Amino acid sequence: MKTKKKSVEALNASGMELLRQGQYAQAKPLLQRALATREEILGEDHPDTADSINNLALLCEAQGQYAHAEPLFQRALQIREEVLGADHPDTATSLNNLALLYDTQGQYAKAEPLFQRALAIYEEILGAEHPDTATVLNNLANLAQLYHPQDQQSQAEQLYQRALKIREDVLGADHPDTATSLSNLANFYEAQGLFAKAEPLCKRALEIKEKICGSEHPDTATALNNLAQIYEVQGLYPKAEPLFNRALAICEHSLGSEHPDTATILSNLAKLYESQGLYAKAEPLCKRALAICEASLGAEHNQTAISLSNLALLYKDQGLYEQAEPHFQHIVTICEEHLGADHTDTAAALNNLASLYESQGRYEKAEPLYQRALNTCEKILGPEHPDTATALNNLASLYLAQSLFPQAEPIFQRALAICEKVLGSEHPDTATALNNLASLYLEQDLYAQAEPIFQRALAICEKVLGPTHPDTAESLNNLASLYFEQGLMAQAEPLFQRALNILQATYQHHPTIPSLLAELIVLHRSTGKLKKAAALEQWAQNLQESSDESGS
Repeated sequence: MKTKKKSVEALNASGMELLRQGQYAQAKPLLQRALATREEILGEDHPDTADSINNLALLCEAQGQYAHAEPLFQRALQIREEVLGADHPDTATSLNNLALLYDTQGQYAKAEPLFQRALAIYEEILGAEHPDTATVLNNLANLAQLYHPQDQQSQAEQLYQRALKIREDVLGADHPDTATSLSNLANFYEAQGLFAKAEPLCKRALEIKEKICGSEHPDTATALNNLAQIYEVQGLYPKAEPLFNRALAICEHSLGSEHPDTATILSNLAKLYESQGLYAKAEPLCKRALAICEASLGAEHNQTAISLSNLALLYKDQGLYEQAEPHFQHIVTICEEHLGADHTDTAAALNNLASLYESQGRYEKAEPLYQRALNTCEKILGPEHPDTATALNNLASLYLAQSLFPQAEPIFQRALAICEKVLGSEHPDTATALNNLASLYLEQDLYAQAEPIFQRALAICEKVLGPTHPDTAESLNNLASLYFEQGLMAQAEPLFQRALNILQATYQHHPTIPSLLAELIVLHRSTGKLKKAAALEQWAQNLQESSDESGS
């Protein structure tokens, strides 16, 4: 009996290590054998059997096999409740695991009471300051941020901060779990556009990981990736790129070139290049990430769908619609079959396909997809969620593209109201909603209505994102276009020029540069500045030739 128990423990340990390494096919038979042996020698209702069931469920979850994972998590929970009791810490662990599964699937209403029950058990049995209590607090904060965005300040932030304090007090300021809490709080601030708060937290988390785990550890790679994303969202691409590259090198060395985490970093680096219009550098990274996901996770896994979506978006941005369309359609099929028609990821997939059709002028195909995505967001997340606002903006933009102004205006206004209420009056998404509404008025030559809205959007971008962010350049361009349409060239020119300078200085290959050049060329010619116009025309020609060469 003792020999068998030791053998099972070895099988279980080996299987979990392979799971950690992303070697799911090799882990599965070991974990299955461990479960079968425990059932044989201990019985189907033993706590150790529950441990093996839980481990097998974690494997299924990692593979995206949610339908297989759920009954396993439920069975482990049932055993622990019956044998250990409803208030045992292991029961709380099972509740937390099942809640995380529902959270991953966007089933927030199912997840929340399980998290709350797990938290109550930990607080009662282990104490309010126990590290396991901090873990559930963190999970609840993640849920609150997604499911109750209107309560972000009052609920999610307090939960993140409480989890961080527990870990600092109990585990120490330099513990890896403390670093995880710092990263979580940083992600929360990033989502609100509070980059000045997020960056130092990410830096501190990275310092802890490097100090405790080492400079070549996968957790250090994760911390590098998090900091890089903070820089990327601010448009600080030169600061983000070396961090992504370093994270990629660590993952390739420590986890292997075929690990799913390696694919994640590849995708992030590809998106960085895509944001700068460096499509030739982005495409091979997207393809490599997709190949890794297909090989290690399978063609139907959620992460595979994300990688496929990244490649399709890259094709769409280049106008390669025929290459993008089958990918987008396949992603919709994957999401509908594995997550359901009412999942938020399905809504995102529908939105991407609709956007492709809109770009092609196939409005009649785009509209029902946008409507479906909106209905899903309203049903799952509620009528005042930021994702619902995004879905509203997408539908309204489609109407604007068709000059259906009466249909577009109330939808844009509703999206703006959601952003202001839920995210705040100075959030970057609020600036986007303002720009959209002002663009609607500009299209109707309602200059007096558009101008203060464009100005407010620009002020938000400059304050929150900074004077050199590409979104700031876009806001400058929008306001300049307003003045240009009214023939106010003296007001338009410095704004156009400033927008161009931002993109030229930091984002030399940014896709917006050609359109900005075209507007400035027309402006200079209309005001008799022919030499300036000729110089810009030569610049535009050089850009086109460079683009043709990189694409050939």
